[in-house]
Amino acid sequence: MAPEKDPAQEIKELTHRINYLNYQYYQNSVSEVSDFEFDAMLKRLQDLEEQHPDLRDPNSPTQRVGGTITKNFKTVTHRYPMLSLSNTYSEEDLREFDKRVRKAIGDEVEYVCEQKFDGVAISLTYENGQFVQGATRGDGTRGDDISANVRTIRDIPLQVHGQNYPDLFEVRGEVFLPLQVFEELNTEREEAGEQLLANPRNAASGTLKQQDSAIVASRKLGCFSYSFHCNNSPFQTHAESLQAIQKWGFKVSDTWRKCGSIEDVLAYIKEWETRRHELPIATDGVVVKVNNYNLQEELGFTAKSPRWAIAYKYPAMSSATKLIDIQYQVGRTGAVTPVALLEPVLLAGTVVKRASVHNANEIQRLDLRLGDTVFVEKGGEIIPKITEVDFSKRPADSQPILYPTHCPACGSELVRSEGEANFYCPNEKGCEPQIRAKLEHFISRKAMNIDELGPKTIEQLYKAGYVSNAADLYDLTLEQLAGLERMGEKSASNILKSLEKSKEVAYDRVLFALGIRFVGSTVAKKLAEHLPDIVALRGATYEDLVAINEIGDRIANSIIEYFQDPEHVQLVERLQAAGLKFKGEISTVEMESDKLAGNTFVISGVFESISREELQQLIASHGGKVVSSISAKLNYLVAGDKMGPAKLEKANKLGIQILSEDQFLQMIR
Repeated sequence: MAPEKDPAQEIKELTHRINYLNYQYYQNSVSEVSDFEFDAMLKRLQDLEEQHPDLRDPNSPTQRVGGTITKNFKTVTHRYPMLSLSNTYSEEDLREFDKRVRKAIGDEVEYVCEQKFDGVAISLTYENGQFVQGATRGDGTRGDDISANVRTIRDIPLQVHGQNYPDLFEVRGEVFLPLQVFEELNTEREEAGEQLLANPRNAASGTLKQQDSAIVASRKLGCFSYSFHCNNSPFQTHAESLQAIQKWGFKVSDTWRKCGSIEDVLAYIKEWETRRHELPIATDGVVVKVNNYNLQEELGFTAKSPRWAIAYKYPAMSSATKLIDIQYQVGRTGAVTPVALLEPVLLAGTVVKRASVHNANEIQRLDLRLGDTVFVEKGGEIIPKITEVDFSKRPADSQPILYPTHCPACGSELVRSEGEANFYCPNEKGCEPQIRAKLEHFISRKAMNIDELGPKTIEQLYKAGYVSNAADLYDLTLEQLAGLERMGEKSASNILKSLEKSKEVAYDRVLFALGIRFVGSTVAKKLAEHLPDIVALRGATYEDLVAINEIGDRIANSIIEYFQDPEHVQLVERLQAAGLKFKGEISTVEMESDKLAGNTFVISGVFESISREELQQLIASHGGKVVSSISAKLNYLVAGDKMGPAKLEKANKLGIQILSEDQFLQMIR
């Protein structure tokens, strides 16, 4: 029998191995082991760190999945100021920049051109090869310490690879949300009835300031590193530093190029004016830098920007075309959204026939009329949008567009809640587009993942009268399915198997599949973590719900309203009877003591040194029980920051003992 490994040594070996495999996978696109083998190693490391918390490294690969709650972001001062660049939009300005540079330092000058990625600037500090701090740009002198969130970004190494790096250095980068992830996120938000994110940059910025690093990890942010800073730099040129940090494990975009003259710079700009649309991230220009560090130092800085660099901004992609019609689409939540139908026009390399108009307010603001010549833009936005009207070309007989007062699909009178921009069709149980969209959401990949079904089959099943809600899917028979147009017995059998398999889908995804307004996949996970089954969710009060991190008034009220509808309750009960999971997986708790035996706890608010999930585990591992609501039988309320005032008032009224984070931890020490 092999002797047991020393835990410290095993943690060190696993960390080194996993870091290496991550580097190979994310930087070199090489997968040396199977997903199963990698997951097993990561699980072993997590287990060891839980058993020996004193041996857990803050830069452990296990930190990539997040879970840290940051109540407040600490302000930090940048070691090297993060200055902004001077912008230009013309070739003449670039030539003038080149003249100023050559006049100051001579004609022997080389430039480096890089894509100007439309993301969020970030500063990354390393000591002895270890990541120690990630900070936002802020005002250029001071920024926010967002290290816990940065640790979840896989393009950023937590341990530098190789050797010969300085003891202390800083790398600057641009954090971004890949376009594909942005589109998926907006699709999910649209399905949940939430407001769409305007563009990837805003989404990346908002994600980096999330209090819960697990949410940051789920967003799959990327980061391109673009500059290196340290005292007594080992490099003579910017190009050398880019090549070095790439070897150390930082992700550097391969779009940069050395240019020997301003003509080469202009050629690079022209080449990438169209090629940039092939990249997985939005770009809005090109950064031009003097390559040699000594020459950069000689050129120096103005009060706001370096004299050795300039940013060329591409003009926003815009084209003029004619507005033919406005089409009104009814979504899953009943939101009626206007879409502009246009004469086809070439924009950013693609032919555009439709554009977003957002809502009735936007139609009014633009004063849109049918037949207008409009300008369509595709800048940082993914979906083209109408930005303005050319009033000089407006037809003399044009009439203002009247927003419909009734649903274009079912004829129900539209409603608009106070404070909301969208009009809604309230006929959710009789409006065909809403019913079909709800079914399509239910079977989607992030929900029940019933891959044998699709929108066309859903449409056939609905029109045949076989399904009008999600529970009807589980009553389908082989005979009904096989009788559909272009549906053989084998395909019908595969659909039934796929439906049966969906009964294994986890509780949080079932919650997401229900399509409760404002409950996206992330919110569904939060609900499943804190309210372990559908009974707890249905019985949760407003105070219970808003006490959960990331759950606000709007989401809480939407959940309560959902379960007040008898038809929704009946739907859930039918799905339960069909065998879907409406209860979270029960994990076995490793008992550490019985100090809390016989005591019940409610956890509320945000905590500084520990997450709510870790608090729940600690209570269970010491014999206590976590409950969701306050009653006279409750023993303790563990209160963090931002706790609901109603919950605090109720606890005081009932004489419940209230514990701070430190007081609770003292109980189990």
